[in-house]
Amino acid sequence: MKDTDWKNYNIETQAIRAGQKRSPEDEHSLPIFATSSYVFKNAEEAALRFTGKKLGNIYSRFTNPTVRAFQERLAFMEGGERCLAFSSGMAAIMATGMGLLKAGDHVVCSRGVFGNTVLLFQNYFGKFGVTTDFVDLVDANAWEAAIKPNTRFLFLETPSNPLIEIADIELLATIAHKHGCLLVVDNCFCTPVLQKPFALGADIVIHSATKYIDGHGRCVGGAVIASEAIIETSIYPYLRTGGATMSPFNAWVFLSGLETLAIRMQAHCDRAFALAKWLAQQPGVDKVHYPGLADHPQHELAKRQQSHFGGIVSFEVKGGKEAAWRLIDATEMISITANLGDVKTTITHPATTTHGRLTAEVRELAGIKDSLVRISVGLEHLDDIKRDLERGL
Repeated sequence: MKDTDWKNYNIETQAIRAGQKRSPEDEHSLPIFATSSYVFKNAEEAALRFTGKKLGNIYSRFTNPTVRAFQERLAFMEGGERCLAFSSGMAAIMATGMGLLKAGDHVVCSRGVFGNTVLLFQNYFGKFGVTTDFVDLVDANAWEAAIKPNTRFLFLETPSNPLIEIADIELLATIAHKHGCLLVVDNCFCTPVLQKPFALGADIVIHSATKYIDGHGRCVGGAVIASEAIIETSIYPYLRTGGATMSPFNAWVFLSGLETLAIRMQAHCDRAFALAKWLAQQPGVDKVHYPGLADHPQHELAKRQQSHFGGIVSFEVKGGKEAAWRLIDATEMISITANLGDVKTTITHPATTTHGRLTAEVRELAGIKDSLVRISVGLEHLDDIKRDLERGL
């Protein structure tokens, strides 16, 4: 197979071609290298591989050709230097923290992140002497005010989960770098198809491959993309030792998912935009959170920073938790599940599921009301999605 510089190709082509290195069997589709270990030509080669003096496969906990193909492909698509794959999105965040943080360090994190991310920083990194301050995602002054001399990095999701708020990545990168901090962006909701954090100044990009990258709800996985220096000195040693490894089978599934990511994201966005406009007209809905709507506070920023507005819509219903649960329970086709990014439309009640382990006070600070419902808009016909929601509205 020709040694191609995939940087010169568009993302749709990278998603299908990048990262593949054909074996002597000349396969067209990427194979699954289902092996735990590798055979060395002799004892000297084994020693050189283990010390890093000679490149090559060592052990599938940290070197596997199928996983490597996924890593290289996603790195090209994000415009980053190097990617490492992990067993889940949370494992990717854990690796970032374990690789970069030590006792006495400080993190600034947005409030609008996945509930388990809050708990990871608060309850687990906190056990080992790392402190975290949580701030309003869209308040740049709050971010800067929270930075301390021992702040190691700023962490955020944009768009946020579940209120779909948009952070100004370029502005936060400027603030972070002014204070000698790194900017870490979870790009799960947008994927590299809709948003390129590195082009806006981010230092590290994180993904839950479980979501849009897979796109069919089949496998769990995650990824960290960063500079060669950050990966090699901080993240890779943790993966090699800690073992939060992506399986070759899951990597193969995610590679397949990447091949259709661009066309799926366009379809998700188109349906979500249309659904958001429809929901805004329903008498049982108090408020719709979707950056494509002109009344969204970060509508202009989303237009500038993203190529489309995303596939997630959240909205508040009249009647609080009871009305929200009644709406969810009335659906017949839509899946009641906390996963997102699937070709199947999913619906969830964040206050009692994804963010249910947070205290009521923390949820209130994050703006997550009992009346809030989140929908990950799938690829079914839009009329069928509307009709299913109408039963509860």
